[in-house]
Amino acid sequence: MAQARLKYFGWGREGEGYTPEEEAFLLGIYREKFAVADFEERPVPGLDAITLRAPRLTPPAALAAICSTDLYDRAAHTFGKSYPDTVKGMLGDYTGAPDVVAYPRTEAEVAAVMDWAGGAQAALIPFGGGSSVCGGIEAKVDGTRYKAAVTLDLRELGRVVEIDRASRAANIEGGAYGPALEAQLKPHGLTLRHFPQSFDYSTLGGWIATRSGGHFASLYTHIDDFVENLRVVTPQGTLETRRLPGSGAGPSPDRMFIGSEGILGVITSAWMRLQDRPTFRAGGAIRFPSFFAAARAVRAISQAGLYPANCRILDPQEAANTGAGDGSAAIMVLGFESADHDLAAWHARALECVRDHGGTPESPGEADAHLKGAAGLWRNAFIRMPYARERIVPRAIINDTFETAITWDKFEVFHDRIKAAVEAAILRVTGRPGQITCRFTHIYPDGPAPYFSFHAIGRHGALLDQWQEIKNAAGDALMAEGGTITHHHAVGRDHRPWYDRQRPELFATALRAAKGALDPAGMLNPGVLIDP
Repeated sequence: MAQARLKYFGWGREGEGYTPEEEAFLLGIYREKFAVADFEERPVPGLDAITLRAPRLTPPAALAAICSTDLYDRAAHTFGKSYPDTVKGMLGDYTGAPDVVAYPRTEAEVAAVMDWAGGAQAALIPFGGGSSVCGGIEAKVDGTRYKAAVTLDLRELGRVVEIDRASRAANIEGGAYGPALEAQLKPHGLTLRHFPQSFDYSTLGGWIATRSGGHFASLYTHIDDFVENLRVVTPQGTLETRRLPGSGAGPSPDRMFIGSEGILGVITSAWMRLQDRPTFRAGGAIRFPSFFAAARAVRAISQAGLYPANCRILDPQEAANTGAGDGSAAIMVLGFESADHDLAAWHARALECVRDHGGTPESPGEADAHLKGAAGLWRNAFIRMPYARERIVPRAIINDTFETAITWDKFEVFHDRIKAAVEAAILRVTGRPGQITCRFTHIYPDGPAPYFSFHAIGRHGALLDQWQEIKNAAGDALMAEGGTITHHHAVGRDHRPWYDRQRPELFATALRAAKGALDPAGMLNPGVLIDP
């Protein structure tokens, strides 16, 4: 059965979204949090109310069958899913719409579109599923250096081409969406086991290009860990790296393209390391008297070498906001899984670490505890979270996230200073107190990946400026306190000011040189990572 098309505004496919019950719960939290009876709601323009500039170029006859200038295609490829993207969509501001959207069906057609766009002096924007939350796919062109913009959507390149069962690997096309990819691997008893929150609406090529982090907390969680080789189309030609389990032969060519965010080439396929589908699971939720007590338990678990699939902690406010707690305790969601062995010993040792730091398991020993209670409530809330934005932005609610990573020795002071900086910014910008909460998404023996959420009541007509000022305060604080500007959401355009400060300048020079060698005209995703 054909799936509904992706929304031009909001998360997911047409017909999907928050239920009335979910919306009532969410708005109830904000009414209580900010002591407001109701919200000033603005309408979102329908597709037929959106006006786009006439296309500034016409595809050649040889590419006409795979190109579109239709209103829906151009509107649906204008934005990602960030807070400012949603605000601009609500305002009907589609000035950044691409002129043409191309849907190549083969690698040869990818190269042909690239050649045509280059000859037409157009910027070319690689597009996975459009789930970017950092301004990674908007076609910002000025009409001088770039005469137009073409978006390259790889959704037609979605096959698992070949499976090597002996090596437990597969050759997969870059446009494969998460669910379709896993469906093709399932009959072979295999899984890529990479499940970012955007899993349903993002692609393999997008994961690789943005150095995606999956849902799993430790060990094999970043897409980097799974890439065995890459095939990339660049303006200077097509290259393929050698497929190997490992190599010490100089700097890795794969690593140059992993995280390149579409500025060096278009990833058309990759051999990916797979895993057997898990059959053993253990876990559940644990309550802690404080967030820092939970964090110390996480450090003990991570340094014990237990490698849990999930070891997520939520501060009391974060737990309450998602319905996973009542605000009186921090919550840990702990889980183990394996395709090979029983996990009782690993789980038991983790619970020893938990109890050493004041943790109380919610359902010790209960079967499927990882799907029940607070753990189950959090899992459902986590999957459904992205649908909230299209409901809150029209009500002038500012709610966004930022994530980072920091070493354990700095974490507690870091956490408090980041919260204080953002809380002060919200008060300054909106005139009333806001809220900032924290959870862990990934853990390492040397430090966690804290994920902050901030909440405020904004003002229609000023939402973009208010959001930007809060975002600036968060980014400046992360840099001042020694964290990274992004742990798993990529750089895009939104994080550029702080990425420029984080990276060594000599490395930036080397990156510009690589860009000049592969894309001398600077046509690929201009403004991301480096300037053309």
